[in-house]
Amino acid sequence: MNDGQLPDGAWRPMHDFGRWIGRRPFRLPFRVRVHGKDRVPSTGPIVMVANHSSMADGPILFGQLPRRTVFLIKQEMFKVRPVGWFLRKIGQLPVRRGEPDRTPLLAAVRVLRAGGVVGVFPEGTRGDGDVANAQHGAAWLARSSGALVLPVACRGTLRPEGARRRFLPVVDVLIGEPFALPDGRGRQALNAATELVRVRLAAVVAELDDLRGGRATPPNHDLSDDNGVGGAK
Repeated sequence: MNDGQLPDGAWRPMHDFGRWIGRRPFRLPFRVRVHGKDRVPSTGPIVMVANHSSMADGPILFGQLPRRTVFLIKQEMFKVRPVGWFLRKIGQLPVRRGEPDRTPLLAAVRVLRAGGVVGVFPEGTRGDGDVANAQHGAAWLARSSGALVLPVACRGTLRPEGARRRFLPVVDVLIGEPFALPDGRGRQALNAATELVRVRLAAVVAELDDLRGGRATPPNHDLSDDNGVGGAK
């Protein structure tokens, strides 16, 4: 059964199995701590935006967020068998980086208009995760669907350059406050909305960096082991 909150061709049991993988097996090489999970609205459309520094970021966020999430993922991942088949069955959408590609964006809008959650890495590629730049996709999706934007920061998946292999490194996920983008039409308004997304996400990343440095109090810390996939929204 698909209520529209997953793309066509996705299978909800497979999606939840994928979330279980992100919650359980991905906890074996990491110690994952989630902060601010109560900030995620329980219903309604959300564009979740996150910084991106490691391939582990996506699976961890996919499993740790308390709602089913459809991520926009680079198309190259779908060309690998059987990974591509699995990604489609769990409801992920392939996008071509650096090329206009409205098909996955329109599919994501349908998910949002059905009240679902779409995850975007607005930096467009992996880097240091400081969100120095952002592409237009997340802002376009939120403005086209009326969805709230939920900034989420993830730190600890990337091994520092020159550092030795780490044993059970701590990965922190900090969920920020959701916000709405201002109304407006045209390219200038989209540019302004994109910059607002970038600034809000960068602020959550900076807050998490302070938290990991011991200079902040974690909001509603949750190790997430007691929240099973069966209760997913």
